[in-house]
Amino acid sequence: MKLRSMLFVPADSEKKLQKSVASSADALILDLEDSVAESRRPLARRMAAEHLAATCGQRSWKGFVRINPLSTADALPDLAQVVGEGLDGIVLPKADGAADVLRLSHYLDVLEVRAGLSPQSIKVVVVATETAAGMLNLHSYASKPPRLVGITWGAEDLAAALGSISNREEDGELSAAYVQARSGALYAAAAAEAQAVDTLYGDFRDAAGLERDCLLSRRRGFLGRIAIHPDQVDVINRCYTPSEEDIGVARAIVAAFAEAPGTGVVGLNGKMYDRPHLVQAMKTLAQAGLS
Repeated sequence: MKLRSMLFVPADSEKKLQKSVASSADALILDLEDSVAESRRPLARRMAAEHLAATCGQRSWKGFVRINPLSTADALPDLAQVVGEGLDGIVLPKADGAADVLRLSHYLDVLEVRAGLSPQSIKVVVVATETAAGMLNLHSYASKPPRLVGITWGAEDLAAALGSISNREEDGELSAAYVQARSGALYAAAAAEAQAVDTLYGDFRDAAGLERDCLLSRRRGFLGRIAIHPDQVDVINRCYTPSEEDIGVARAIVAAFAEAPGTGVVGLNGKMYDRPHLVQAMKTLAQAGLS
């Protein structure tokens, strides 16, 4: 499942749901949590379920729903309403570790049977760094919980959990605790063999800034990003798609190793490449949808 771009859409907004149909995002996240007032959640659940069912088979994007945290009374009603036709995945916020993903998976096991869906068909993307316990339990994702296809991170809820006045220093750079959260999400995703999805870029009017940040994010190892506005999607897709130059270099590395079976190092255009470069080249080709 390719998750270069995951666009948030408030599930209680008819206008935004209708506009989302033509999205070029890899996935839409119909939100039942932060962007929906508590009094409107029953309506949002119904609208999300209806939108997913109505667009099933007619869309290019995967349909995800961000439910409320498992620690709240809203989580089970969220799941009970939205698990059905057209649902591809759940975004789990404020997780305290892999045990929460496993618990969610058990709920989905039952709800898939009720809905007549194939077992394990609904996947999970977890927001792994929004609680202090979640930060301490990032290592738990090495257990590779079932259904987990992506790990993302967030700094705003973590700041609230830690009691921080801000998650940034006076110069605008992330404070150390939140740099740790970003790096921890990368480690956790690699250990879980899941995709690392970067957090949102808040200024949706700043396309140039978004592009700079996405390219830096990709260098760090993230394979996709959360979007909060449709205008961000094309920039995100472009930045997280390997360029023709990237693909050419990757193909050349793979070919050089194929021509020298059993060797640990090859020379190519005056540079030496070893086995870690081969692994990265193969990942680049896979990301581009090439074998």
